[in-house]
Amino acid sequence: MAILKIARMGHPVLKRKAEPIADPKVPEIQRLIRDMLETLADIGGAGLAAPQVHVPLRLVIFHVPEARVGKEDGPGAAAVPLTVLINPEIEPLGEEMAAGLEACLSVPGLAGMVPRHTHIRYRGLDAAGQPVEREARGFHARVVQHECDHLDGVLYPMRMTDLSTLSFVEEMRRSAEAEAATDLD
Repeated sequence: MAILKIARMGHPVLKRKAEPIADPKVPEIQRLIRDMLETLADIGGAGLAAPQVHVPLRLVIFHVPEARVGKEDGPGAAAVPLTVLINPEIEPLGEEMAAGLEACLSVPGLAGMVPRHTHIRYRGLDAAGQPVEREARGFHARVVQHECDHLDGVLYPMRMTDLSTLSFVEEMRRSAEAEAATDLD
């Protein structure tokens, strides 16, 4: 296995539509999945798309840790284990959208408010080529939409409706710390 290099905003692989995977079980795809899982474990984050590691194929991996499950995820929502999704398709379930703060490994150091559908259904294949179909709300829906955008050459700043919310993560952290310190006075 290997830790793969992350493509950053501006790289051509992030600007194009990724190709479908014909057979998830071939050794090259299985190796890519293992390498992406190792890469995500090394760098952290909620998800990773194949184009982010310079491979223009329709493959994403993601998870929702317990700490990210909130009331917006719906009643009975739970953490989502590490999921491999090949050739994913997303179907919005309703018109409701919500803005939420997003960051990206391919846009290092920045974060911004991005509107996303709050309730979706997604389907695709798992690493063994078996069908996967789930409904998702809240952060789960957001992370799936974010990762699948990479497969169509879309980065989160392209979805932002108010670029004034795009900020350096470090500056956001400093502001929050300063505000917390002021609240203590």
